[in-house]
Amino acid sequence: MNISERRAIDLLVSEFWRLGFFTLSRRFGTYLPEPENIGKFSVDVVGRLREKYAVGITLKKEDIFSSDLIEKINFLASRRTKFSDKAITLFIGVPDIYFKQVKELLSNVDEKIKRNIKLLRIIENDIDSKKEKRINQQVIFS
Repeated sequence: MNISERRAIDLLVSEFWRLGFFTLSRRFGTYLPEPENIGKFSVDVVGRLREKYAVGITLKKEDIFSSDLIEKINFLASRRTKFSDKAITLFIGVPDIYFKQVKELLSNVDEKIKRNIKLLRIIENDIDSKKEKRINQQVIFS
């Protein structure tokens, strides 16, 4: 298990929560089950908001430069729910340095499928440095 991969999934789950989605399953979770593969592709997070479902994946450097990335995105973004036949949203978490490259790759995707894709930047926030700055500031008024 790679620590940065786990952190990327944690940041993707926090984006799900920010958008109001309830997490049904996730990889590297303590209390939630692992999501099942969809077709031959593995997913990182599955969530639900009322009647709307979403699937989340995180991309690493190897995934971005692989040849089957477009196939994976097309397959996962074209999924529909079993009974109500509603489109499932695909959230793609991308490290900030590869965001432009993935955005260019998504320009090759069909317009109908592109509506179901949400591209998210995964930015590692350095919480400790912000805390140190706040502690080390001089007090003007006391």
